[in-house]
Amino acid sequence: MSGLELVVAALAAGASAGLTDTASSAVRDAYAGLRAAVRRRLAARTEDDARILDASDVESEAWQAQLSDVLSASGADRDEEILAAARTLLQELETAGQRPRLNVVDAREAQGTQIGDHNTQTNTFR
Repeated sequence: MSGLELVVAALAAGASAGLTDTASSAVRDAYAGLRAAVRRRLAARTEDDARILDASDVESEAWQAQLSDVLSASGADRDEEILAAARTLLQELETAGQRPRLNVVDAREAQGTQIGDHNTQTNTFR
């Protein structure tokens, strides 16, 4: 998993888990630490970049794609403090039994492949 994938996955999983009443204080603290580190990095570029962390629909692919672009442009995906905070959050989620959904698939040169949930595929062979 690349640094970019790690940070995006941790932010999405932390946002989903951190907003629930069942999240442990360790999960909430780890999520807050990651958000603060990412916000500092993004705000150093522009405040508009930092606003992406305030999105409400963190599960959407559009948000994750936009977040990926902003993180990559800012270098946050290569920042050791941010990467360590992302790893800590994912570890806390795992410890709390809230295993984040992390799917990393390398489908280069694959044919007839589907990635994701609830897909339908129709193949016609000649």
